[in-house]
Amino acid sequence: MQWLDRAKKWAKGIKRDVVVLWLAARDRRVPSYAKLAAGAVAAYALSPIDLIPDFVPVLGYLDDLVIVPIGIVAALKLIPTDVLTDLRIEATKRTERPVSRGGLVAIIAIWLLLAALIVWMVIGAAVR
Repeated sequence: MQWLDRAKKWAKGIKRDVVVLWLAARDRRVPSYAKLAAGAVAAYALSPIDLIPDFVPVLGYLDDLVIVPIGIVAALKLIPTDVLTDLRIEATKRTERPVSRGGLVAIIAIWLLLAALIVWMVIGAAVR
């Protein structure tokens, strides 16, 4: 069970560091070359399009498990240490925000109402 806890902690750190890179790409204290690298890595990490598609056996997850973490580490090394500390604090605040259950209920209700409207329209068109 200990390896599972380490894996969860590692994944949480990766999630935070992607947010750090996203923030770094917009921070004026970060040099231009670091902004470019941070933006590119964050965009790739958050993009649904992969270099190697996930359906390719074994290799499909290679970018998620190897390429993205290497890119994150490389981009983080380009950011000045004091700025990186500030960005990590801000990223931690952003990733630890409470989840809105009310918002979830509202979104589900909207989708259900939309589905009911579509069904009503299709049934109404079929009866005519």
